[in-house]
Amino acid sequence: MALESTIITHGLPHPLNEETALKAESLVREAGAVPATVAVIDGRMRAGLDRKEIVQLASQEGAMKASRRDIAALLVKKATAGTTVAATMFIAALARIPLFATGGTGGVHRGAETSFDISADLAELARTPVAVVSAGVKSILDIGKTMELLESLSVPVIGLRTSEFPSFFSRRSGIRLDHRFDRVEDIAAVMARHWELGSRSGLLIANPIPEADALPAAEIEAQIRNAVREAEAARIGQKEVTPFLLERVKALTGGRSLA
Repeated sequence: MALESTIITHGLPHPLNEETALKAESLVREAGAVPATVAVIDGRMRAGLDRKEIVQLASQEGAMKASRRDIAALLVKKATAGTTVAATMFIAALARIPLFATGGTGGVHRGAETSFDISADLAELARTPVAVVSAGVKSILDIGKTMELLESLSVPVIGLRTSEFPSFFSRRSGIRLDHRFDRVEDIAAVMARHWELGSRSGLLIANPIPEADALPAAEIEAQIRNAVREAEAARIGQKEVTPFLLERVKALTGGRSLA
């Protein structure tokens, strides 16, 4: 099972990033699967890092953030980079790894009707045959518009033991799902049938955050709106907006969003 690495290079502070990456791999092994943390290391695409490489990546300063469009340039530069959802899907597909787990995918940003700020993750889901398991899309995004675009791109969205699309920090978004399954075996069967029928897209499997760890939807939405206003006032956009918003939400929630 593929695991992304921007959470190591850009998502979490050291040493929490290292601890989280190693814990994620441990949980995959406990479930009987083989973890493959994906990254670009010294100009090479890698689907599977050893413990030493994860530790080095977690502490390395200057590691870049790679989406799919950046990979060729990074290989020529012999650079090291954490891979986003889009880049991880691309490399996982090359390595014939059909399953990928992450916290939250990218999507349509709030205000995208004027900024056109839409994550490359959605285009990758439309063209790359990898199933992505996540706790929804990051709730700093416009979830409704993201779901509309996924429908337009013919990307199946499946709920695991939920009839409502989760919103990353929270189990609820108010958006109903068309397809719910309570057994992972049934979702595996949907994946297999989807690709047997000749579909080349990925699938988005929505697996909500556990109830004990979730933040109340109304509370986190209020803090996100405050952070978005701050970003607009500071004219922060493009690649910088997601890390800025996540950092501000962490501060506004007293660190609970990070946990």
